[in-house]
Amino acid sequence: MTDQIFAARKKLADDLADLTEAQWAAPSLCESWTVEETLAHLTSAARMTPLRWIRSMVAAGFRADVHNRRRLNEQLGATPAETLAKFRAAIPATTSPLGDPAAWLGEIVVHGQDIRRALELDAGPSVEQATTVARFFVSKNFAVNSRNVAKGLRWEAIDGPFRSGDGPVVRGRTEALVMILAGRRTYLADVAGDGVETVSARI
Repeated sequence: MTDQIFAARKKLADDLADLTEAQWAAPSLCESWTVEETLAHLTSAARMTPLRWIRSMVAAGFRADVHNRRRLNEQLGATPAETLAKFRAAIPATTSPLGDPAAWLGEIVVHGQDIRRALELDAGPSVEQATTVARFFVSKNFAVNSRNVAKGLRWEAIDGPFRSGDGPVVRGRTEALVMILAGRRTYLADVAGDGVETVSARI
C-alpha cells in the first residue's frame, strides 16, 4: 500500500512541475480550493499524525473545514514552486491521520484528479491505485459517504478488475467510478448504465 501511495504522490508532483501561475491559481474540483491549495492539503495529510489530527480537530471545534484550512495554510509556500517543493519533500512520508491506508491513497487519487481534471491534464492514477481506492470506497464511509453512494448498485470497471454490488449498473473507467463515489458530479458524463440516474440523485 505504501508503494502505491508514494508512486501516486510522485506522479502528481511530476505532472504539476510545469504549471503556469494562472494554472496554480485556478479552482480545483474541490470546493473553495485552488489547485495550489489542494496540493497543500495533500502535503498536510502526509505530515499529519493521529495525535496532531485529534488536537487540530478539537482546536477547530470539530469543524473539518476549519481544520483543513488551518493545516493547508501551513503547507502553502511563498510561491507555487515552494508549495510544490514541500509536497515533493513529503512523498516518502509514512505518517498519516487515523484510518485505513487505503483512505490516504484515496486522498491522493481523488484530490489529484480534482487538480488534473480542472486543468484538463490527461494523466491520472494507475488502474491498480484506482482499484484499491474503489474497493475501499464501496466498503466504508470515510471522509466521503462513498458506501452510501454505492449501495444497491452494481459497479463495473471497463479497464480493470473492479466489480462490486448488485442492482442497476454503473459502468466506466475505474478512475471515474472512484471520483463519482467521492461525490464528483463532473465524472457522471464518463459513465453509463441504468444506475447512473440513481447515483446522480445521491451526489
